[in-house]
Amino acid sequence: MNTVTPNAIMRQSRQEPASQATSIEMSRAVAEVQAAVTVAQARPRDESYALKRAVESCRTWEVAEGAFFRFPRGGETVSGESIHLAVELARCWGNIDYGIMELDRDDTNAVSEMLAFAWDLETNTKSRMTFLVPHRRDTRSGPKMLTDMRDIYENNANNGARRLRECIFRVLPPYLKEQAKQACRETLEKGQGEKSLQVRIAEAISAFEKIGINADRIEAKLGKSAKWTAVDVANLQVSYRSINRQEVSADDEFPRIGTEETVQKARKIADKAKGHPEPETGRSDEQHGDQHDGTDGSPEERAVSELLYLIYDARAQEELDACMSKVAALRGSLPSDKITELDAALDAAEARILRSQGE
Repeated sequence: MNTVTPNAIMRQSRQEPASQATSIEMSRAVAEVQAAVTVAQARPRDESYALKRAVESCRTWEVAEGAFFRFPRGGETVSGESIHLAVELARCWGNIDYGIMELDRDDTNAVSEMLAFAWDLETNTKSRMTFLVPHRRDTRSGPKMLTDMRDIYENNANNGARRLRECIFRVLPPYLKEQAKQACRETLEKGQGEKSLQVRIAEAISAFEKIGINADRIEAKLGKSAKWTAVDVANLQVSYRSINRQEVSADDEFPRIGTEETVQKARKIADKAKGHPEPETGRSDEQHGDQHDGTDGSPEERAVSELLYLIYDARAQEELDACMSKVAALRGSLPSDKITELDAALDAAEARILRSQGE
């Protein structure tokens, strides 16, 4: 048990260090800062060369592809320059000290006190932010408390990175940031290598399909792919990286169209029906009660679900023709709203197949 003595209280009131080790560390930190300032002022940056180096760095694909972010806020999508670009510009500009510190952690109240700062040692321009980070993460099902040390560290680092980005941009000259943004945009629009715009569009569509976003959802936002420009492809690359970094969800960035929502629901119902068939007990629907509620148990619903499943998976005209024949055979026994769903799915599938054949 540690005992607080009167002498310890007196040392604290006089702002004296608590131990010799603390005194040595404080002296070392002061000496380190003084040395950094002295070197920065003795060897000032060549601003023209620093600007040229920053722009050249932004013309590389590795820097440009991580230079921007997107995330939802209040029903809108916020976009801007990422922490990766800010750190790279600070490196190219030179004589800048920056970082994130955890000043205090209160496990009782589940909160950390953090500090983010950026300091131009040459001009003595400084930006700093002190802020509190709750040990919780917002999820779609509500806030989730964090107790694992790694989760708390990553949560603090993520919150600190956003403040650090703003601190760095505050001490950098505006023209440096603007020219860097322009160079990154031009690099993204030009693409990696000597690929044509048509090839880059096809690769972008293929990449999005691998993460569950088909071309129909992208075209609903940007228009027909045949009319996309290099700027559109560059924006898609930003969206793709933001989705992979979980800054924005796929549904927020590319909302599902009505037909696809129906098909996705139908696929789940069909999978459930195939994987878990209802046992035949000989009882009537009334005896089954909620087991036959018209959503996944009725014969008509299962037939429509399986057809939508087949239509969605159709990749050739022959497969789609077979689906059309099955729909035609069922038209007399299905209600009008189900026929409408099937017709809409057939139209979407036909457009998708024609587009793939055109490519």
